[in-house]
Amino acid sequence: MSRHKIKSKREREKQTVALMIKIYCKKKHGTKELCPECAELLWYSCERSDKCPFMETKTFCSNCRVHCYKPVMREKIREVMRFSGPRIIFHHPIQAIRHVIESKKEKKKLEKDDES
Repeated sequence: MSRHKIKSKREREKQTVALMIKIYCKKKHGTKELCPECAELLWYSCERSDKCPFMETKTFCSNCRVHCYKPVMREKIREVMRFSGPRIIFHHPIQAIRHVIESKKEKKKLEKDDES
């Protein structure tokens, strides 16, 4: 995969995470802008994505075999994903559909690799 494609993939992943954190923060914390806790989570997730050595071969962190998030941050991002995942379709339907399709493809690929 070319550097441009990897960079584009990273940016899409970061955008999706940012949207999900914004949805979560707005509904759970009642803010228009990210609260300090959610801003820290967004910063942390972007840092993890920027440093990911597996970006070329994976779609999303949830499908990765190596989890680089600290346990506390991993639990926070899971909570955000559980809450925002079903709601993102109403805010950004195209991005939500793309996310689901890419995630399903990756899961099938991982299952196929496990069988080999």
